[in-house]
Amino acid sequence: MRIEWKLRLAAAQRGVWTGAQLRRLLAEKAGLDLSSASMSALLTKEPNQVKLSTLIALCTALDCTPNDLFEVDTTPVAQAAPPAADKADAPRAAAPRGRSMPPL
Repeated sequence: MRIEWKLRLAAAQRGVWTGAQLRRLLAEKAGLDLSSASMSALLTKEPNQVKLSTLIALCTALDCTPNDLFEVDTTPVAQAAPPAADKADAPRAAAPRGRSMPPL
C-alpha cells in the first residue's frame, strides 16, 4: 500500500502558495493555530500520521475533501514465496531415548 500526500497541490489549485497563507486560512476558517514549523512540515514532507482534527481543518480551510489531500494505492503487495527447505538444513529426528527390551 502506498499513500501520496497532495496537500501542496490541493493548496496551489486553490491559490494558496505559501505556508503563511495556509496558516492564516486554517486559523480564520477552521480555528486551528499551527506553528510555522508544523505548517512547513505538512507542506514539504509526507507525514507519518495526521490527526483527524487537523485533516478536517485542512479540508475546511481549503474547501476540499480528504480525497483531494492524499491518494491511497491499495494494490496488494506481492508476497515472496517462502524459501524451499533444504534437506541439509532440515532438523533431524532425535534418536529414541531409554533402553530397549531384549527379545524374549
